[in-house]
Amino acid sequence: MDSNSRVAIYARVSTKDQSCEMQLRDLRSYCASRGFTHVREYVDIGESGAKDSRPELNRLMDHARKRQIDAVLVWRFDRFARSTKHLLLALEEFRSKGIQFISYQENMDTDSPLGQALFCIVAAVAQLERDLIRERVSSGIRNARAAGKQLGRPRRAVDRNEILRLRAEGASLREVALKVGVGYGTVRKRLEVATAGPANPSA
Repeated sequence: MDSNSRVAIYARVSTKDQSCEMQLRDLRSYCASRGFTHVREYVDIGESGAKDSRPELNRLMDHARKRQIDAVLVWRFDRFARSTKHLLLALEEFRSKGIQFISYQENMDTDSPLGQALFCIVAAVAQLERDLIRERVSSGIRNARAAGKQLGRPRRAVDRNEILRLRAEGASLREVALKVGVGYGTVRKRLEVATAGPANPSA
């Protein structure tokens, strides 16, 4: 690529209290060292990497499909892709349009066959790691349930008669929910049950 190449910088952080400045600083420095002058920046803040649909990523892909960029530069490829499949599909689309993909941290690009192969290998290893973590979490949940441990928030006892009393006094459903300390939906369901039959104090 030469200095006239249209380079798209993509950066992402998962939460709104994080900053992309470190990523952007490194990527801007990289562009300066390569002599790129036509640089566009696409930044997603507060967007999970588990999603392949993100506002700025979608805009970048739209510009890529319109051939408005010549290369995509990311700080690390997992900032861009949510999975191996997502990465490979994007790389294939970029390749079909002659767009280069560069990952700063991994020091890889798709300008060579070796770079393409390394991207696939590293992406597969990262995906395997995520799958193993997910399996360990699932296994821990199954073991906890098998041991009789209650998962999640403990259920709160609901006094249906108290709900009926507050409702009879003119309280709104949301006011009842707030006073009883349960969700709006729980109050509504208790009232529906009460109108369908006699109240059961032990419910």
